[in-house]
Amino acid sequence: MLNRLMTMAALALALGAAACTAKVEDEGQAPDVDVSGGEMPKVDVDPANVNVSTDTQTVVTPDVNVTP
Repeated sequence: MLNRLMTMAALALALGAAACTAKVEDEGQAPDVDVSGGEMPKVDVDPANVNVSTDTQTVVTPDVNVTP
């Protein structure tokens, strides 16, 4: 019941948002930003130890008889 109610609420919200129109009156402008200086953070990282190897295994599979 709650799942159905949530679905109906989401559908109503989507329909309401789709019915809206917006008109941009002023294009606006991004601010001028001056960036200088700074330092990268020091990070001590211990990577995981991953061992990769190969191994041969025998897999027992059932016999299947197929007749046309």
